[in-house]
Amino acid sequence: MIIRSDETVDLPVAAPETDAPPGTMRLHLFRPAESGRHPGILFFSEIYQVTDPIRRLAAFVAGQGYLVAVPEVYHEYEPPGTVLRYDGAGTERGNALKVTKPVEAFDHDAAAALAFLRDHPACTGRLGTLGVCLGGHLAYRAALDPSVSAAACFYPTDIHSATLGAGRSDDSLRRMESLGAETLWVFGRQDPHVPFAGRQLIRERLEQAGARYEWHEVNAAHAFLRDEGPRYDPALFRQATGWMLALFARVLKESQ
Repeated sequence: MIIRSDETVDLPVAAPETDAPPGTMRLHLFRPAESGRHPGILFFSEIYQVTDPIRRLAAFVAGQGYLVAVPEVYHEYEPPGTVLRYDGAGTERGNALKVTKPVEAFDHDAAAALAFLRDHPACTGRLGTLGVCLGGHLAYRAALDPSVSAAACFYPTDIHSATLGAGRSDDSLRRMESLGAETLWVFGRQDPHVPFAGRQLIRERLEQAGARYEWHEVNAAHAFLRDEGPRYDPALFRQATGWMLALFARVLKESQ
């Protein structure tokens, strides 16, 4: 399927009652070029914002028949279009901002982006979320919104430790009973950011909450979906994105 990947929207975002400054959030849109309506996917990036690997993954998903929106998660702190590099300085900046921005501001951004997708003329109104690394955590939190029906969370960081956002004290685990969406969780067993005990804690909470979820642990490092750098695993990319597309097709398309 031929796609469009040249659209951006600067979405006004009024700051919630936090220390985060107000402003606009840039969304990068990827969608089928043919006319029609498609389910919407809110895709949260890793800490580096909308890098080339993120753009390629967004294009891949859009090519399966979805309207994909990728927000710049640090829009309050970086100029529009900023992409952090996959190096020491970029990693340090990205990690610093994820514990500078209030959790409430992340949530406010998600709500605004979901509303934008839901009202977009190319969207059916069916919504899913997707995320990698930091974005996996944000995709889960966005899926607490009752308008979201499916979420794919790839190696989400900081859920088990409750350390996202300013103050490093988020409520993601405690809110799991509010999760109505069907979720997919994929972790690398060799990922030092989410150790075995952390993965077990997340899964135990999903069970306690009676969540509808699919769980996979694969022999891979952190960021194994990123098609740039030494940790990329093409075979596992194909397998893991297949699980995601099966979920989205069943929940977001077959129920239309």
